[in-house]
Amino acid sequence: MNAIAIYAGAALAEIAGCFAFWAWLRLGRSVWWLFPGMMSLALFALLLTRVDAAFAGRTYAAYGGVYIASSLIWLWLVEGKTPDRWDMLGALLCMVGAGIILFGPRSAAS
Repeated sequence: MNAIAIYAGAALAEIAGCFAFWAWLRLGRSVWWLFPGMMSLALFALLLTRVDAAFAGRTYAAYGGVYIASSLIWLWLVEGKTPDRWDMLGALLCMVGAGIILFGPRSAAS
């Protein structure tokens, strides 16, 4: 699997898992929402280990940009709120940063 697909899957799993907790605590949903939420968060953690990178910190740093953009997609598709231009600009800047971290040339020692 390539890094982009893994990051996209990880973002969906993390956001869905966190939203399950949000739904339970903030929206008054049943405590049963927590079980699929925890499973989704476990899948998120597992997926991040599948990124082909030498260092966990670099993997997590690059994922941060993907998470931000994915959260705005969730805002739009699941919560029905259209991101504004500042949301979009912020996400674009984060994705550029994630791309630099993920695809930047590395020396053999780094």
